Amino acid sequence: MELTARAFWLSSPGHGVIRDVVLPEPGDDDVVVRTLCSGVSRGTESLVFRGGVPESQHSAMRAPFQDGEFPGPVKYGYLNVGIVEEGPQHLVGRTVFCLYPHQSRYVVPASAVTPVPDTVPAGRAVLAGTVETAVNALWDAAPLVGDRIAVVGAGMIGASVAALLARFPGVRVQLVDAEPARAAVAAALGVDFALPEDALGDCDLVVHASATEAGLTRALELLAPEGTVLELSWYGDRRISVPLGEAFHSGRLVLRGSQVGRVSEARRSRRSFADRLALSLELLADPAFDALVTGECAFEDLPKAMARIAAGELPGLCHRVLYDTPATGDRA
Repeated sequence: MELTARAFWLSSPGHGVIRDVVLPEPGDDDVVVRTLCSGVSRGTESLVFRGGVPESQHSAMRAPFQDGEFPGPVKYGYLNVGIVEEGPQHLVGRTVFCLYPHQSRYVVPASAVTPVPDTVPAGRAVLAGTVETAVNALWDAAPLVGDRIAVVGAGMIGASVAALLARFPGVRVQLVDAEPARAAVAAALGVDFALPEDALGDCDLVVHASATEAGLTRALELLAPEGTVLELSWYGDRRISVPLGEAFHSGRLVLRGSQVGRVSEARRSRRSFADRLALSLELLADPAFDALVTGECAFEDLPKAMARIAAGELPGLCHRVLYDTPATGDRA
């Protein structure tokens, strides 16, 4: 008797399909997870869908449970929430988060899943990977009480960073985006909003997450002398210009990259990947994060939805994918 599932694959750049897959027989230390929902990490998955992962980054950009190779065929994704159907007794029946692609059911080591706290709905838990990126970024940035901070780019990552910064005492936080509609997201998160031309300057820290050249330029312009831009954007195979003239040298400005693939050096000796993810799930108990989920589709409609997301025809933040699989498992 084989355990089967349905999985979303990028067959070639720009073309997604749903395929039947046969799952491996679970071992003693494995879990079988039935997916409840998954999330589209809009920026990275759009770039993957378009075939924009540079060859030099094929290894670095592999997802933990990716099948296939860039540019395709490849099964890619890393925001998955489901229920453990089989496995160690303490996990059976638990809702868990896993860095797994869009698939209706899967088998992974029990160590690869993180229980979702009872205070966090499954539909919100799909944001765990995004909030984890924000946690790592703030470990890198190390903001201080009373800092003046701008977050440029109100996408999933930027909005998550702003949501966490809103908890810091005495901090002036402004979420900056060229899309006026993002003001509603900022309001839901409890932070100020501004269009790029209206943003407050003299910042100690600017977190840049717009993945645009204009956004990075504006981020540098908003800095006070000796301030830092923390760059969270990933540009894939695009080349951008960075304005290192004007006040960059005289202001002794800092431009620093941050990426979630490594635990921040500031915490690496004391926090593991598992610790960081567990913390991110705990933070998602705040219902304000619901503002980051702006669209949904059924799993079978994901190929069409992903094409529209990658083409910019389906704007928004996190796009949640809903699954309807029987609890007893599909055996063929």
